[in-house]
Amino acid sequence: MLIHPWDAPREDAEWQRWLSDHDFGQLAVNGLPGDPPHVQPLHFAYDAERREALTHLARPHPLWRALEADPDVLLSVVDDYVYVPGPWQAAPDEPPEHGVPTSLYAAVQLRCRARIVDDPAEKAELLNRQVGHFQPEGGSARAAVGEAPYGRMLSGIRGLRLEVTGVRAKFKYAGKRSEEVQDRIAAGLARRGGPGDAAARSHLLRRRGA
Repeated sequence: MLIHPWDAPREDAEWQRWLSDHDFGQLAVNGLPGDPPHVQPLHFAYDAERREALTHLARPHPLWRALEADPDVLLSVVDDYVYVPGPWQAAPDEPPEHGVPTSLYAAVQLRCRARIVDDPAEKAELLNRQVGHFQPEGGSARAAVGEAPYGRMLSGIRGLRLEVTGVRAKFKYAGKRSEEVQDRIAAGLARRGGPGDAAARSHLLRRRGA
Protein backbone atom coordinates (compact mmCIF):
# COMPACT_ATOMS: atom_id res chain seq x y z
CA MET A 1 0.00 0.00 0.00
CA LEU A 2 1.46 3.32 -1.10
CA ILE A 3 1.18 5.97 1.61
CA HIS A 4 2.00 9.56 0.69
CA PRO A 5 2.97 11.88 3.58
CA TRP A 6 -0.33 13.76 3.29
CA ASP A 7 -2.30 10.50 3.67
CA ALA A 8 -0.40 9.16 6.68
CA PRO A 9 -2.01 9.17 10.15
CA ARG A 10 -0.95 12.11 12.28
CA GLU A 11 -0.46 9.83 15.28
CA ASP A 12 -1.09 6.22 16.29
CA ALA A 13 -4.24 7.25 18.14
CA GLU A 14 -5.86 8.22 14.82
CA TRP A 15 -5.75 4.75 13.28
CA GLN A 16 -6.38 3.07 16.65
CA ARG A 17 -9.61 5.03 17.14
CA TRP A 18 -10.71 4.21 13.62
CA LEU A 19 -9.88 0.52 13.98
CA SER A 20 -11.85 0.28 17.23
CA ASP A 21 -15.01 0.96 15.19
CA HIS A 22 -14.02 -1.23 12.23
CA ASP A 23 -13.70 -4.83 13.32
CA PHE A 24 -14.36 -6.70 10.09
CA GLY A 25 -11.52 -7.28 7.65
CA GLN A 26 -9.70 -9.76 5.47
CA LEU A 27 -6.96 -12.07 6.72
CA ALA A 28 -4.32 -12.77 4.05
CA VAL A 29 -2.24 -15.95 4.51
CA ASN A 30 0.55 -17.02 2.17
CA GLY A 31 -0.42 -20.10 0.18
CA LEU A 32 1.56 -23.30 0.08
CA PRO A 33 4.01 -23.61 -2.86
CA GLY A 34 2.03 -23.52 -6.10
CA ASP A 35 -1.13 -22.21 -4.41
CA PRO A 36 -2.50 -18.65 -4.36
CA PRO A 37 -2.77 -16.79 -1.03
CA HIS A 38 -5.77 -17.42 1.21
CA VAL A 39 -7.92 -14.33 1.81
CA GLN A 40 -10.53 -14.87 4.51
CA PRO A 41 -13.18 -12.26 5.45
CA LEU A 42 -13.79 -12.29 9.21
CA HIS A 43 -14.77 -10.44 12.35
CA PHE A 44 -11.99 -9.84 14.87
CA ALA A 45 -11.47 -8.12 18.20
CA TYR A 46 -8.44 -5.82 18.36
CA ASP A 47 -6.80 -5.23 21.75
CA ALA A 48 -4.61 -2.13 21.57
CA GLU A 49 -3.01 -2.69 24.97
CA ARG A 50 -1.95 -6.25 24.18
CA ARG A 51 -1.26 -5.42 20.52
CA GLU A 52 -3.17 -8.43 19.30
CA ALA A 53 -6.28 -9.33 17.33
CA LEU A 54 -8.45 -12.30 18.25
CA THR A 55 -10.54 -14.42 15.92
CA HIS A 56 -11.45 -18.03 15.16
CA LEU A 57 -12.38 -20.22 12.22
CA ALA A 58 -13.88 -23.65 11.64
CA ARG A 59 -11.49 -26.56 12.07
CA PRO A 60 -12.03 -27.86 8.49
CA HIS A 61 -10.91 -24.52 7.00
CA PRO A 62 -8.33 -25.02 4.22
CA LEU A 63 -6.03 -22.20 5.37
CA TRP A 64 -4.74 -24.01 8.51
CA ARG A 65 -2.02 -25.95 6.67
CA ALA A 66 -0.76 -22.77 5.03
CA LEU A 67 -0.85 -20.92 8.34
CA GLU A 68 1.13 -23.66 10.07
CA ALA A 69 3.74 -23.45 7.30
CA ASP A 70 4.00 -19.65 7.49
CA PRO A 71 2.49 -17.82 10.46
CA ASP A 72 3.31 -14.32 9.15
CA VAL A 73 -0.02 -12.87 7.98
CA LEU A 74 -1.69 -9.58 7.10
CA LEU A 75 -5.03 -8.40 8.47
CA SER A 76 -6.44 -5.72 6.17
CA VAL A 77 -9.36 -3.39 6.93
CA VAL A 78 -10.77 -0.85 4.43
CA ASP A 79 -13.86 1.32 4.86
CA ASP A 80 -15.30 4.84 4.58
CA TYR A 81 -14.58 4.72 0.86
CA VAL A 82 -16.22 6.80 -1.86
CA TYR A 83 -15.77 7.59 -5.54
CA VAL A 84 -14.99 11.24 -6.31
CA PRO A 85 -16.01 12.44 -9.81
CA GLY A 86 -13.37 14.21 -11.85
CA PRO A 87 -15.02 17.67 -11.90
CA TRP A 88 -14.92 17.82 -8.10
CA GLN A 89 -11.14 17.48 -8.22
CA ALA A 90 -10.42 20.02 -10.94
CA ALA A 91 -7.92 22.72 -9.99
CA PRO A 92 -9.34 26.28 -9.88
CA ASP A 93 -7.48 27.23 -13.06
CA GLU A 94 -8.59 24.28 -15.20
CA PRO A 95 -11.90 23.25 -16.82
CA PRO A 96 -14.05 20.95 -14.65
CA GLU A 97 -13.88 18.20 -17.27
CA HIS A 98 -10.10 18.06 -16.83
CA GLY A 99 -10.35 16.98 -13.20
CA VAL A 100 -9.07 13.52 -12.35
CA PRO A 101 -11.51 11.07 -10.69
CA THR A 102 -10.24 9.34 -7.58
CA SER A 103 -11.14 7.21 -4.58
CA LEU A 104 -11.15 8.35 -0.97
CA TYR A 105 -10.80 5.73 1.76
CA ALA A 106 -9.36 4.73 5.11
CA ALA A 107 -7.24 1.60 5.45
CA VAL A 108 -5.31 -0.14 8.20
CA GLN A 109 -3.07 -3.14 7.59
CA LEU A 110 -1.85 -5.11 10.59
CA ARG A 111 1.13 -7.34 9.99
CA CYS A 112 0.85 -10.17 12.47
CA ARG A 113 2.47 -13.33 13.77
CA ALA A 114 -0.32 -15.87 14.11
CA ARG A 115 -0.58 -18.38 16.92
CA ILE A 116 -3.15 -21.15 16.58
CA VAL A 117 -5.14 -21.89 19.73
CA ASP A 118 -6.27 -25.49 20.24
CA ASP A 119 -6.37 -25.73 24.03
CA PRO A 120 -10.09 -25.90 24.95
CA ALA A 121 -9.84 -23.58 27.95
CA GLU A 122 -7.85 -20.99 25.99
CA LYS A 123 -10.33 -21.22 23.11
CA ALA A 124 -13.18 -20.58 25.52
CA GLU A 125 -11.37 -17.54 26.93
CA LEU A 126 -10.70 -16.23 23.41
CA LEU A 127 -14.35 -16.65 22.41
CA ASN A 128 -15.55 -14.88 25.53
CA ARG A 129 -13.27 -11.94 24.79
CA GLN A 130 -14.58 -11.78 21.22
CA VAL A 131 -18.21 -11.91 22.30
CA GLY A 132 -17.49 -9.32 25.01
CA HIS A 133 -16.21 -6.98 22.31
CA PHE A 134 -19.19 -7.42 20.01
CA GLN A 135 -21.87 -7.81 22.71
CA PRO A 136 -20.86 -5.61 25.64
CA GLU A 137 -24.51 -5.65 26.68
CA GLY A 138 -24.30 -9.42 27.22
CA GLY A 139 -27.19 -11.71 26.42
CA SER A 140 -25.22 -14.84 25.50
CA ALA A 141 -23.98 -17.62 27.76
CA ARG A 142 -20.23 -17.77 28.40
CA ALA A 143 -18.19 -20.47 26.72
CA ALA A 144 -16.74 -22.99 29.19
CA VAL A 145 -15.12 -26.37 28.67
CA GLY A 146 -17.60 -29.21 29.17
CA GLU A 147 -20.52 -26.88 29.86
CA ALA A 148 -23.63 -26.21 27.80
CA PRO A 149 -24.39 -24.66 25.44
CA TYR A 150 -21.00 -24.02 23.81
CA GLY A 151 -18.65 -26.48 25.47
CA ARG A 152 -19.30 -29.30 23.02
CA MET A 153 -18.74 -26.93 20.06
CA LEU A 154 -15.18 -25.97 21.02
CA SER A 155 -13.72 -28.98 19.21
CA GLY A 156 -15.18 -27.70 15.93
CA ILE A 157 -13.11 -24.50 15.84
CA ARG A 158 -9.53 -23.33 16.18
CA GLY A 159 -8.68 -19.96 17.69
CA LEU A 160 -6.23 -17.41 16.34
CA ARG A 161 -4.20 -14.92 18.31
CA LEU A 162 -2.65 -12.43 15.91
CA GLU A 163 0.30 -10.65 17.52
CA VAL A 164 0.74 -7.30 15.76
CA THR A 165 4.33 -6.79 14.59
CA GLY A 166 3.76 -3.82 12.27
CA VAL A 167 1.09 -1.33 11.21
CA ARG A 168 0.50 0.57 7.98
CA ALA A 169 -2.38 3.03 7.97
CA LYS A 170 -3.72 5.45 5.39
CA PHE A 171 -6.39 8.15 5.35
CA LYS A 172 -6.70 9.23 1.71
CA TYR A 173 -8.95 12.29 1.88
CA ALA A 174 -7.71 14.91 -0.58
CA GLY A 175 -4.87 15.91 1.72
CA LYS A 176 -2.74 17.35 -1.08
CA ARG A 177 -5.57 19.38 -2.62
CA SER A 178 -6.12 23.10 -2.11
CA GLU A 179 -8.74 24.29 0.36
CA GLU A 180 -10.92 25.39 -2.55
CA VAL A 181 -10.90 21.90 -4.03
CA GLN A 182 -11.42 20.31 -0.63
CA ASP A 183 -14.43 22.59 -0.10
CA ARG A 184 -15.83 21.50 -3.47
CA ILE A 185 -15.36 17.81 -2.63
CA ALA A 186 -16.95 18.25 0.81
CA ALA A 187 -19.93 20.07 -0.72
CA GLY A 188 -20.30 17.39 -3.37
CA LEU A 189 -20.29 14.62 -0.78
CA ALA A 190 -22.89 16.45 1.32
CA ARG A 191 -25.09 17.03 -1.70
CA ARG A 192 -24.80 13.47 -3.03
CA GLY A 193 -25.46 11.81 0.33
CA GLY A 194 -24.69 8.29 -0.88
CA PRO A 195 -23.28 5.32 1.06
CA GLY A 196 -20.05 6.32 2.77
CA ASP A 197 -20.29 9.99 1.77
CA ALA A 198 -20.95 11.35 5.27
CA ALA A 199 -18.07 9.38 6.80
CA ALA A 200 -15.67 10.40 4.02
CA ARG A 201 -16.68 14.05 4.35
CA SER A 202 -16.11 13.87 8.10
CA HIS A 203 -12.59 12.51 7.57
CA LEU A 204 -11.82 15.17 4.97
CA LEU A 205 -12.90 18.01 7.26
CA ARG A 206 -11.25 16.48 10.33
CA ARG A 207 -7.87 16.11 8.64
CA ARG A 208 -7.99 19.42 6.79
CA GLY A 209 -5.03 21.61 7.63
CA ALA A 210 -3.49 18.96 9.90
